[in-house]
Amino acid sequence: MEKLVIEGGMPLRGNIPVSGSKNAALPILFAAILLDGPVLYHNVPRLRDIATTNAMLRTLGCPADFTDASGNSVTVAPGALRNEAPYDLVRTMRASVLVLGPLLARLGEARVALPGGCAIGARPVEQHLKALEKLGAVFTLDSGYIIGRCAKLRGTDISFDFPTVGGTENLIMAAVLAEGETILRNAAREPEIGDLAAFLNSCGAKISGQGSDVIHIQGVTSLRGGAYRIMPDRIEAGTFLLAAAITGGECSIEGCPVEELTALMAKMGEMGVSLEPHDTGVNVRRSGILRGVDMSTRPYPGFPTDLQAQIMALMTLAEGTSTVEERIFENRFMHVPELSRLGADIKLSGSRAVIRGVKHLTGAPVMASDIRASASLVIAGLAARGKTQIRRIYHLDRGYERLEKKLAQAGARIFRAEDNR
Repeated sequence: MEKLVIEGGMPLRGNIPVSGSKNAALPILFAAILLDGPVLYHNVPRLRDIATTNAMLRTLGCPADFTDASGNSVTVAPGALRNEAPYDLVRTMRASVLVLGPLLARLGEARVALPGGCAIGARPVEQHLKALEKLGAVFTLDSGYIIGRCAKLRGTDISFDFPTVGGTENLIMAAVLAEGETILRNAAREPEIGDLAAFLNSCGAKISGQGSDVIHIQGVTSLRGGAYRIMPDRIEAGTFLLAAAITGGECSIEGCPVEELTALMAKMGEMGVSLEPHDTGVNVRRSGILRGVDMSTRPYPGFPTDLQAQIMALMTLAEGTSTVEERIFENRFMHVPELSRLGADIKLSGSRAVIRGVKHLTGAPVMASDIRASASLVIAGLAARGKTQIRRIYHLDRGYERLEKKLAQAGARIFRAEDNR
């Protein structure tokens, strides 16, 4: 087991590159199940969740792996498909449920273990199943597995009860090979869904309306292979923007997707952080005090829940009071007790957190509970006086590629060490 050790107090300076998007790569990799030929993906981040996805694809009969030992390209070669996604793989990553739609579309049958992953709330798959049933699938639950069957998926008009990212992705992948037209209403609008649609369209799909809450999919009989480049990771980019700001540094976040981070950049501007987009990314700088702000997480284009923990770390040093309302997941404040161990003043009341800014944070041993909580502790540790040790960093490795190396290149005193507790 490893831990991160951070000696805080060093302003970040220099260029920090942004990797490919994990949240885009996962469904796009699973979409290879739909193809008749091999596909080469570029800009794929080397993460634990990507390794799990590749292992899942191999289990399903789609050999998948990075093309070399250090690069960021993955080849997937669909072969003789199998219909079972086993528990040993699904339990480590909730996104594994995204194989359900593609398997039903290709095989008419799927057996997928109920998902696991980060413990940040009950992200039910009922929305996926209800929508897939409208396409013609029938589901049963047996021994912890979702078992789906269909003779043929047929397009129809579907309205989600609420915008669900995974549900929208699953339905897009199922509907591209369904007979006739499918219309998804109240669909999620996240950029990663747009990237999935762009990939499938490059393979011969007919999808329109992505980025809005109404998506049209005209079914086709087959999809070809090819090559595709994954979009940059807006959550990683946002994490680096916040890390530079909390240390009072000056960085260029290279490859930062500006349009996709409008909500975050607006809040950081309110807090007193200077953000200047340029041809290859965004310059971020803070020279004065931070100001407290109020924010609430919402579906895209609102403030992303995946950056809530990270901006809260910045709020701990802001003058005055900040408030955060978590409107997406009911259990996404598990980083709060750990930030408090570093000296933060945070009070919780249901889905609302009140943060009173303190003069400084002080390093201490802390423990990560999920991917984004891990990142918030790194951000806080970069600014804290003294040494911060972060345990359970396997969460961090699920969502961030070489995070400590990228930060160290910008001047952070951060390294991995064996956790011999």
